Amino acid sequence: MNTLYPIFLKTEQLQFLVVGGGFVALEKLQFLFKSSPNAQVTLVSPMVREETQEFILNKNVRVIKSKFHRRFLRGKHIVVATTDAPKVNKRVYDLCRSKNILVNVADNPPLCDFYMGGIVTKGNLKIAISTNGKSPTLAKRLRQWLEGFLPEETDALLDKLYTYRNRLKGDFEEKVKAMNTLTENLLKQDD
Repeated sequence: MNTLYPIFLKTEQLQFLVVGGGFVALEKLQFLFKSSPNAQVTLVSPMVREETQEFILNKNVRVIKSKFHRRFLRGKHIVVATTDAPKVNKRVYDLCRSKNILVNVADNPPLCDFYMGGIVTKGNLKIAISTNGKSPTLAKRLRQWLEGFLPEETDALLDKLYTYRNRLKGDFEEKVKAMNTLTENLLKQDD
């Protein structure tokens, strides 16, 4: 049973810390910036791979070339540990838990407060996919399928629905009923 609660974060209002500078850090940064190009990130690692350095060029990433220290958690809201040293990752996890900071230890589901699932984006439509940490690869494949399935006109439809919703009169319940009536045929298949 998947008991995860999906939310969409305003990342530009949060401070992220990535611990590690290798390929896993690069993967996590690519995932974050694909969905949230205005995210604010600090990356801490004594070594940062060339590919990671190239990716973060012109992005809002502050690099600290150092081993992890607890002081780097100050002011952070979300931490992602990506080192290849299990003891460091566990220390990051333990410190974050003691300070009520959300933490994800890459490829270690028991040491995660959250997972980075697949995300499908078509303009203003964003769909998150979770496999409860069991198969990120399946989440990726479902993301690819949905990206191909959803029409390019999805954003235009959202704009029209937004305009219509803003013109509706009445209380919240009346507006919801009108929107439900308008959209109920969107997913019906012709028989």
